[in-house]
Amino acid sequence: MVGLVVVCHSRPLARAAVALATEMTRGRPLTLEIAAGLDEDTYGTDAAAIMEALIAADTGDGVVVLMDLGSAVLSAETALELLDDEVRERVVLCPGPLVEGLVAAAVAAASGASRDEVAAEAAAGLAGKESHLGVPSEDQIIGGTREGPSATVEVTDPHGLHARPAARVVTEARSFDARVELRNATTGSGWVSASSLSKVATLGVLQGHELEVRASGPQAQEAVDRIVAVAGSGELIEPGGDGSGFSTEQRSSTGEPRDRGSLGENEAGGGPQGRAGADLRADGARHQAGPASPGVAIGPAAHLRAAPLDLPDLPSLGAEPELRRLEQALDAARREITSIPDPIFDAHLLLLDDLLPEARTRIEQGAPAPQSWHRAVSSVAAQFDALTDPYLRARAADVRAVGDQVLRLLLGAPAATTTADGVLLAADLTPAQAAALDPARTAGVLLAAGSPTSHAAILTRTRGIPAVVGAGPQVLDVPDGTLIALDGGSGTFVVGPSGTDLATFRAAASQQATVREAARSLAFEPAVTSAGVEIAVGANIGSVEDARVAAANGADLAGLVRTEFVFLDRAGAPDVDEQVAVYRAIAEAFGGRRVTLRTLDAGSDKPLPYLPAPAEANPFLGVRGLRLSLAHPRVFAEQLLAIARVAREAPVSVMFPMVTTVDELRRARVMLDEAVARTGSGRPAGLRVGMMVEVPAAALRAAEFTPYAEFFSVGTNDLTQYTLAAERGNAALMSLSAGLDPAVARLVDELCRAAAADRVPVAVCGELAADEQAVPRLLAAGVRQLSVAPALVPLVKQTVRAI
Repeated sequence: MVGLVVVCHSRPLARAAVALATEMTRGRPLTLEIAAGLDEDTYGTDAAAIMEALIAADTGDGVVVLMDLGSAVLSAETALELLDDEVRERVVLCPGPLVEGLVAAAVAAASGASRDEVAAEAAAGLAGKESHLGVPSEDQIIGGTREGPSATVEVTDPHGLHARPAARVVTEARSFDARVELRNATTGSGWVSASSLSKVATLGVLQGHELEVRASGPQAQEAVDRIVAVAGSGELIEPGGDGSGFSTEQRSSTGEPRDRGSLGENEAGGGPQGRAGADLRADGARHQAGPASPGVAIGPAAHLRAAPLDLPDLPSLGAEPELRRLEQALDAARREITSIPDPIFDAHLLLLDDLLPEARTRIEQGAPAPQSWHRAVSSVAAQFDALTDPYLRARAADVRAVGDQVLRLLLGAPAATTTADGVLLAADLTPAQAAALDPARTAGVLLAAGSPTSHAAILTRTRGIPAVVGAGPQVLDVPDGTLIALDGGSGTFVVGPSGTDLATFRAAASQQATVREAARSLAFEPAVTSAGVEIAVGANIGSVEDARVAAANGADLAGLVRTEFVFLDRAGAPDVDEQVAVYRAIAEAFGGRRVTLRTLDAGSDKPLPYLPAPAEANPFLGVRGLRLSLAHPRVFAEQLLAIARVAREAPVSVMFPMVTTVDELRRARVMLDEAVARTGSGRPAGLRVGMMVEVPAAALRAAEFTPYAEFFSVGTNDLTQYTLAAERGNAALMSLSAGLDPAVARLVDELCRAAAADRVPVAVCGELAADEQAVPRLLAAGVRQLSVAPALVPLVKQTVRAI
């Protein structure tokens, strides 16, 4: 027999409800336990008491729990987690009304009904009252009317209405001033809102099922027509989609059939490389994506794996601050998701909207943000887990993935890492994840998204790890351990290569090794063109270890030290002494050669939680680089003080990033002068001050900056993205950011002419400094210093010698 448990704030109320329910069973046996109130007179709920009641009510056939409201639900969920797995699986927390639902559940349980039947009876407990009073049910009401246009869609896709087509349906439904609802007519499911991705996906629509659509409101007919048109024309999956097909039958509000059409499977979509939709699990075919870091890699696939998250046992700070915490984490998650330009991740954005209301409710009831978010995620994921179809059930992983993404941001927890050696597969990498890669364990990197000029790609080059980007979301389905071969110089990769392909890749690796060895033998020799012009070749540095690798590869200087690596992945800014220790270690690694320290370049894709910036529609055009430093003068002043102290020990250049106006540069120099004064009398002999040229306006107005800059360093990655309006991390725009665009070349020419007039040297520290096709053009313009990834220094020196 199915047991019942009543969870209520008031013990007398619970007893009265139970008395009414047992009256209805007419003396038939019934297992019913009460967990209500803290005592006879004190309102409240106790998770431990609920757990004891659940154990007592469980006779092996399952338990259905009826609750009143608020913390009763939270306490019941907590009690559920305290149970053994075997018992927990037999318990259902029922949303039915406490009094009416309990009466219906008691009658069903006493009659020998199953657990699911008892829960269904409880959930429908209000039906009799609604019918008697003439109140239409939810199935009868759509936006205040009983009638509206409808449609029937037969789903022909082998996987049914899964994540991506469901996301498209939700997106279309939300675009109209109408209330749109769906139901699975084949299974007889209830109606759900078409604006909720989780509810649409949990309808369990499989191949061959009929999906009903209905709507009401000012644009009801347009909404239904659009959804049916999308399905009927093959637009349900965006180009690059997964090939879902539908046949449709639309009915008018009177039920008369309209035109019927059919649609076969879509062609495989285009995507950045025209291959989206392909099954790459072990196809043995050659695929072309974006070359990001040169070198050949052969090894087993190894996906990112997230470390477990521990929820802190801390009380709520109050509804308002907890809601603010959650909103900030959601904003950060949205930025991360939208940085991966593929329709497959649109569903993740919709899931954020679905999960928010329940989490907000829990916060308003007194729970902290992390616990509230975790509960909301678990609740929605459980709905997917309960589905019978394995494919749809697997969508719970999407819910948990986006849930963990937000939870990590809430907790400030480290991002996912890989625990296996081989070729790393991921949607994309954050700068922090890329910086943590170990070349001894990671043979190569294959990313679904990203671009060759993204910070993740830059850091793979810094570590000498071959990488291919923009390969499409299908690489995420490749099982762990599948052999992968890739060439990061050409962007070619093969999943499950044949013996012939393996031989080809190994031959290419051998040839590349020969070229690298020849370049390495001359690494410590100057890079001099055939015309006798000596070019300084430095290294871009992101850690002390990078500095040691660069020095070992013959770098003439540190052309760019990305000091933000000292500031990332921590709860607060590093103090002056910590920064001094790191900058001094880098200077020591270079043994008296010049070190160029770029001040903090955070913001956009490198946010710092302790230097919050307001929400921005486009962070790359917002408060980042020098703008962020000037907005936080205390942190900026401490970094300048640390740099000034090291400048008294070694030749140091200070370089300010993202400079747009002369006023910004002047203000930064004033603060630097103040920092220098705090370290002693007089300016250090080896201290030089310059700026990065990343904004087209700065390149065009270079003559105005020369009185305040002793050198310019061109950041071609950002200069290219701002000139061409092509976001550097967008895989779909790789063709725009590849090579030296003529417009960018003209900006470099303008800069070099203005700099030459005042004898201000010009360097290039962007990725074009390592492009053997671009280097001759840069040197012809007047560039006399190149700064590249440490592993590429010998090869770039060879490129210069061949000019």
